[in-house]
Amino acid sequence: MEARLKVSSSPHIRSNDTTQKIMRDVAIALLPAAAYGVYNFGVNALIVLIVSVASAMLTEYAVQKIRKVPVTVTDFSAVVTGLLLGMNLPSTVPFWIPVVGSVFAIGIVKQAFGGLGHNWMNPALAARAMLVASWPVQMTTWAAVKADAVTTATPLGIIKEGLDVQLPSMTEALMGNIGGCIGETSALLLLLGGAYLVYRQVISIRIPLIYIGTVAVLTFLLGGFDLQYTLFSVLAGGLILGAVFMATDYASSPITAKGQVIYAVGCGLLTTIIRLYGGYPEGVSYSILLMNVAAPLIDKYTQPRVFGGAK
Repeated sequence: MEARLKVSSSPHIRSNDTTQKIMRDVAIALLPAAAYGVYNFGVNALIVLIVSVASAMLTEYAVQKIRKVPVTVTDFSAVVTGLLLGMNLPSTVPFWIPVVGSVFAIGIVKQAFGGLGHNWMNPALAARAMLVASWPVQMTTWAAVKADAVTTATPLGIIKEGLDVQLPSMTEALMGNIGGCIGETSALLLLLGGAYLVYRQVISIRIPLIYIGTVAVLTFLLGGFDLQYTLFSVLAGGLILGAVFMATDYASSPITAKGQVIYAVGCGLLTTIIRLYGGYPEGVSYSILLMNVAAPLIDKYTQPRVFGGAK
């Protein structure tokens, strides 16, 4: 009699998705905003992005060779890390900055903890935080190479520091004709990239929507009911880039639905507090990193009861 049941080890639910396919989709989603950054800031931005990606890939290859583990540089994960780091840098940084950042992101944050899936915080964000702490002047010097760019200061910086500089319009903030990091300026293109990832089922809309919504609501309530500042807090700065592409990192965010809600609200709360009451006009990087640290604890207390288990 032919056996009707087959016994095999877990996992029993399988998917055709691979790391390479997922990371390739993320890279595709990032390209429009990255390309606009090059258009807006010029050839320096292109060089920074290329150096960042190349350094990430070379570091991944070298470290895996040293560790004597399979080389996975072709799975696009190092490409995504390098691209995200480059997009989080000003176009004015010396070209050794993305090299140092990529080596730190891949060699220390990712590979030192076991490689992809074992990193407990987002590598690109950790590298950016390290670079800001180590070279704050280079990391906060903004430039707009294109002649019709609005300003060399970020809108959040203008508001935070009370500078006597005309703010860009909301349309310019949405399109990205403002000062800032290479890949964070065009809110529209970042949102289109996020929509592509949701369509491809690479990410859930839960974390980005709740994160951005929390920042908007709290900024409006705690910021003196200033609608203009609330809109700039969403469209300008690194909120959309961070919420869509970095807060959703599989390895460093909670896996439960309830945990993701808590995580996203926490990111939004910390971002708003840092922006309104801290010394920096921006707070996305540190907020996500702090919640990355809390993610295992959140998962521990939000995991669902095992089916058929005790109450």
